[in-house]
Amino acid sequence: MATEACETCNPATCSSSTCEAKKPGRIPPHELSHIKHVIGIMSGKGGVGKSSVTALLGIALKQAGYRVGILDADITGPSIPRIFGLHRPPEGTANGMIAPESAGGIRIMSLNLLLPHEDDPVIWRGPLIGGAVKQFWTDVVWGDLDYLLVDLPPGTGDAPLTVLQSLPLDGLVIVSSPQELAQMVVRKAVKMATIMNVKLLGLVENMSYAVCPDCGREIYLFGPSRADEAATAAGIPLLGTLPLDPEFTALCDHGRVEEYCGPLLGRAQGFVHKITG
Repeated sequence: MATEACETCNPATCSSSTCEAKKPGRIPPHELSHIKHVIGIMSGKGGVGKSSVTALLGIALKQAGYRVGILDADITGPSIPRIFGLHRPPEGTANGMIAPESAGGIRIMSLNLLLPHEDDPVIWRGPLIGGAVKQFWTDVVWGDLDYLLVDLPPGTGDAPLTVLQSLPLDGLVIVSSPQELAQMVVRKAVKMATIMNVKLLGLVENMSYAVCPDCGREIYLFGPSRADEAATAAGIPLLGTLPLDPEFTALCDHGRVEEYCGPLLGRAQGFVHKITG
């Protein structure tokens, strides 16, 4: 990271005068959580594959040798547990809830892990949603992590606001798609981050194109890529683009995303290098 956080990111033990956790309004994590870097994954609108990009980044970080966790802050539309095939609830102890691990060793916490059935709706108003996000940070034992990825719900509502105000974010990755509508709402997300004084690590354009399985031709289903244009207009780095990959989509649907070894993973490893370099 360009701005190095302290070893623990816990204000109770941190001696760094620049630690993000010491900024006004930031709340400390659980006393048994020692998290070096916190990165939010954000989109201006739904349907751009933000959670799948979060999963890819988490897998790429894990394969690079980092200790990784994912906090699913999309309280009313959680999908991270299904993508990773994780169904067991967190273990309750006297010290707090222990975030369960995926098959590949990524710690995950999501409201869906606390529901009797994964398709049960969460019909909550804003204050309850914000409170749940805070509890996933303060009441969950994450252990020792190098990177905690926070999968934010789309838009600029209560949950993103809670995360940007309360968690010691090292920065945000913005996810978009080629449509002009998506570009417009990206600018909203970027402006929110700027207002909240949160660093923007870069833009990922997802679903940029599909590759014909017969001839290998790139097909731009949503129009030509606007990645460079969108990043330039927003004044943030372009991390890169991701094409559609039916194999990756199928593995996400079946909860086996960590088995994926296709071209998207190589691109995600490039994004990780840019973020952590």
